[in-house]
Amino acid sequence: MDPLLSSSSSSSAPKRPCPRDPLAAGGPRVPLDPAAMDRLLEAFLSLSDPSLALDHSLERLISSRVLESDRDRAIEGAIRVGSALLEAAKRSARKRASKHNSASWPLPPDLTVKVFSMLDTQSLCHAAAACSMFNKCATDPLCYANIDLTVAVPKVNNMVVSTMIQRAGKNLQSLKLGIRPSPTSTAEFSQAMSTPKSSMDTFGLPWNEKRSRPRRESSVLTRSCLLALSVDGGTSGALLRRLHLYNIDKMDNSSLCTALVACQSLLDLELIGLHVELRRTLDVVSTHCHSIERLFFESSDTGRDDSLKSPTCIGLVNGCPNLTTLALRGFKLHDHKVRILVKGFRYLRFVDFSTSYSITGMFLRNLGNGTNPLALEVLVLRDCLHLKEVEVSRFLSAVLDGDFKTLRYLDISNKDGLSANNDWNYRCYNPSVIPISRVLKERPDICLMANFPPEGSFIDIEHFSDSEISSSTSFQMMAAAVFGSYSTSSSDSSYSSDPGSGNEDVHDVNFAFYGADSYDEMEFQLA
Repeated sequence: MDPLLSSSSSSSAPKRPCPRDPLAAGGPRVPLDPAAMDRLLEAFLSLSDPSLALDHSLERLISSRVLESDRDRAIEGAIRVGSALLEAAKRSARKRASKHNSASWPLPPDLTVKVFSMLDTQSLCHAAAACSMFNKCATDPLCYANIDLTVAVPKVNNMVVSTMIQRAGKNLQSLKLGIRPSPTSTAEFSQAMSTPKSSMDTFGLPWNEKRSRPRRESSVLTRSCLLALSVDGGTSGALLRRLHLYNIDKMDNSSLCTALVACQSLLDLELIGLHVELRRTLDVVSTHCHSIERLFFESSDTGRDDSLKSPTCIGLVNGCPNLTTLALRGFKLHDHKVRILVKGFRYLRFVDFSTSYSITGMFLRNLGNGTNPLALEVLVLRDCLHLKEVEVSRFLSAVLDGDFKTLRYLDISNKDGLSANNDWNYRCYNPSVIPISRVLKERPDICLMANFPPEGSFIDIEHFSDSEISSSTSFQMMAAAVFGSYSTSSSDSSYSSDPGSGNEDVHDVNFAFYGADSYDEMEFQLA
């Protein structure tokens, strides 16, 4: 038998120390009695020079061990004891700091919660990590009434969203998720009147060759990120007023519709870059979100979604009578459907159909006159592929004749030029046909954007008087506020091959199609 094993097993030899011993040595065990532990810790704390005393003592204990393994265990035990003592000291310091904060913080808890409820979501999380007192106040449901988890990088997951929605409960009023596209609308409004437009911009690039939009980021959120809105009978979504979703690629129709059913108090809905169908979404909105006032929907695949039908348009008009802002960007829309929407909403003020296919402009006829003219303030038809020059000219002539008195902002810019009357493949712009100069002169209250390719681009800022520029610039601030959360570049505005506008041979079931001659007389049945 090995002599070491023989000596360790003899009755006269001391037993090996228990591995649970912090010092892993043959000395006395650490007492478990609280009073004894307090005395031992008091002895440590009373040392005048603990570093030197502990260093010498530990060296002696380690040297007294015979086996190298015992010495290693002694060192490991010393490290564990030192780490435990350090963590205990840090916890005590945090507790004392928290008590000090509670005593010195000038605001009572209810006012602290009120202040925290005014913070953005990221600042609220930072405050919650400051101390236990702030953490307790920052977890109050009122602090999560307005959740904004739109980030520049995809780092917010479903668990974070679900936790915050559950914390908010019935206090949730606003929810913004995904990766928000970089806003450029404000810059465009400002640039429109601050510098003259020409075929070359300030970077020396042709107008239609400006740098392309950065690659769209995708969120890590999935279709179940909104599940918390509909659980427990839809408590969290019942009082939600604002829902903005950006570039959540994994969101589908079923998940979005389930969430919208639970949000029956919704006033503001903004959807950008989601792979969901326009018709199904609008059907759910018209059925369950009767109070909605602002609807902004931008397609993730420009010109591909042709799902909108006339019954859906009529249902939206009847189901959401309070709509004031309507933006359907990048969809394949036909004039008679667009007219149902624009003509049907009594309080509609802001309209944006940018990058939409099939719109020729015929829906604009006779909108601004009659017994109940449309009180439109903002109209954006930027980069509509099939927008016809003759219809734009007809619309501007109506403006000059006194129609659309409330109109303050008009964007008819098109990077490819306007469509000819008989052949949409032929792009044109003729200043003698489109009375832009007259509009700028006779209606200085309108901020007019009419950017076309270099051979047909027009902005006559040099003919503006100081008062006209001041008036237009003032409205730019208002327009930027209205469309502040819009993005003019979040959808790809490139055009694919299309045999035509789609208005020539489209016939919806149970809906009569009206040609150009009878378009002015079009009527539709509203409930």
